[in-house]
Amino acid sequence: MTHAETLASCLLEGDVDKAWACIRNYPETARPAIYHNLLTPAMRHIGHLWETNEITVADEHLATATCDFVLSKLSFNRRKDSTAGKAMLLCLDGEQHYLGLKMADSLFQEQGWETRYFGPSLPLEYALQTAESWKPDVIGLSVSIVYHLPKLKEYTEAFSQLPGSPTVLIGGRLTGMYDLRPYGSANTVILQDLPETERWIQNYATGGQQSGTINPTPSPSVLES
Repeated sequence: MTHAETLASCLLEGDVDKAWACIRNYPETARPAIYHNLLTPAMRHIGHLWETNEITVADEHLATATCDFVLSKLSFNRRKDSTAGKAMLLCLDGEQHYLGLKMADSLFQEQGWETRYFGPSLPLEYALQTAESWKPDVIGLSVSIVYHLPKLKEYTEAFSQLPGSPTVLIGGRLTGMYDLRPYGSANTVILQDLPETERWIQNYATGGQQSGTINPTPSPSVLES
C-alpha cells in the first residue's frame, strides 16, 4: 500500500490523529510536496473508490471533512508585514470540490500574499462585489465539472472587465482533460497542478505574472479535491 493509499484509509475512517501521523511520517516535509505527492493522490484515490461504488457518498464526505481539518493544521500563517500581492480564490457557483483550492491558498500565503479564500460555490455577483471593493491582483477559479464550463466563460469575461485587469487563474480537474482556452480571456492563465501553481506564484514576483500553461496537455490537475 502506498503512502497516499494509507492516508486515504485514515481519511475514510475520519481519524484525524491517524491522518496527521501519516503525514508526519511521510519522507517529504515541504508543504507543497505533501500537498501534491500525498494529499492530492489520496483524495484522487478516494474519488476513484466512490466512482467505482466501493465507498458511499457519506464515506467520501467524511474523508473530505477530515482532509479539510488536516489542511487547516498544515496551513501557513502569512506574516502580517508581507505584501507580495492580493489573491482571492473561489469555486464557481455549484462547484463543491474545494480542497485543492485550499492548498493553492496556502501556497499563496507562504509566498507572502494576502488572500481571501471563499471555498466552494460562490455566485458570480458576490465574487464581483468583493473584487470591485478589495481589488485583488489575482483571482483563482476552480472548475471540475464539464457542464460548468459555460459558467466559467461567464466568470472570466466578467472579471476581465474589472478595473486593474486582475490576472485570472484557472485550475481544477478539467485543466488536464480539455483545452480551456475558449473559456478564458486575454488575462487568463491555465494551471495544471500545484507545482505549476507554485512556480507561477514565484514567477509573479519577478514580473512574469502573465506566464502559464495556455494549451495544457492532459495531466493530473491542480485546484481540485
